[in-house]
Amino acid sequence: MRIAIIGTGNVGSALGAGWAARGHQIVFGARDPDHPKVADLASRLAGTAGAASIAAAATGAEVIVLATPWAAVESVLEAAGDLTGKIVVDCTNPLTPDLSGLAFGHDASAGERVAEWAPSARVVKAFNTTGANNMADSGYTDARPWMPVCGDDQEAKSVVMELAGELGFEAIDAGPLENARLLETLALLWIKLAYSQGMGLDFAFALLRR
Repeated sequence: MRIAIIGTGNVGSALGAGWAARGHQIVFGARDPDHPKVADLASRLAGTAGAASIAAAATGAEVIVLATPWAAVESVLEAAGDLTGKIVVDCTNPLTPDLSGLAFGHDASAGERVAEWAPSARVVKAFNTTGANNMADSGYTDARPWMPVCGDDQEAKSVVMELAGELGFEAIDAGPLENARLLETLALLWIKLAYSQGMGLDFAFALLRR
């Protein structure tokens, strides 16, 4: 599968490396694809990854992953161009600058905003409820970490759930895109536990069934 990852930070790097290792064609989309950081990341995945402008990466991809800070998302979508029919995976959380909370929630979500800005795309919310370290290595001895996935297009959601499963997560259908409001609040809980409560990064949420 051809996957464009917009963003070369911890989340984008972890997802790109994981999917490249499983045979997917990865292109990192960047405003400056020749920047040393972008070039270095692509070279570390030599043979399976490349770098391009945001528009070029999006045009050639079946799945587009938004792994930028929330403040950059609207301009990234503008730069991406026509996204008609594309699966757009929103991994962002609308955190306040000091990471103390969400800039909005309960009656809105980043996922829904992405759908408003890219109305012709098939938007799915995923990969926002845990740390990049767990995306790079989802291995725990007691259970598989879960990855809730929500969206209004069932086919697109199924594709993203399969991609989550390839990384070792138990992918959970979390309902319509409106439920991104819940996923983003769950993400804030993970962040609070990791940093404010001192639990560190090496933990993950899992779903237990009786």
